[in-house]
Amino acid sequence: MVKLLSMATAAGVGFLAAVACASAAVGPTGDAVRNGTWGATGVVLEVTSTGAKIEYDCGRGTLDQPLTLDRNGKFSVTGQHFREGGPARSDDTGQPARYDGVVNGDEMTLTVTLTDAKTTFGTYSLAFGHAPMLRKCL
Repeated sequence: MVKLLSMATAAGVGFLAAVACASAAVGPTGDAVRNGTWGATGVVLEVTSTGAKIEYDCGRGTLDQPLTLDRNGKFSVTGQHFREGGPARSDDTGQPARYDGVVNGDEMTLTVTLTDAKTTFGTYSLAFGHAPMLRKCL
């Protein structure tokens, strides 16, 4: 009986260890995107603990919540998107936008969707610590 109980306990401990290792491989819920500069050609994302600001060659935007990752390294936050180039109105409040990202180490894929128009503005592959030179539209 004691031997059977020991085998059952060992099997349970082994199962729990396997589950813990599998969870660690995809990252725990609640991790935040690393603060700092994420960039690529023509786009730069400045992440802080409260959200982020994004700047493109011909636009800019805000990500208005902390970028918290799920178990699969994904995040989805809302914010505003502003087009630039040409005359700009001083009372421009921007367009509502959703920013969906996937982080894998020092790489991020970010998709920007203009929610009112239900259109994708763009998808970008960013790298942590990469700050490109932007060519602003006039």
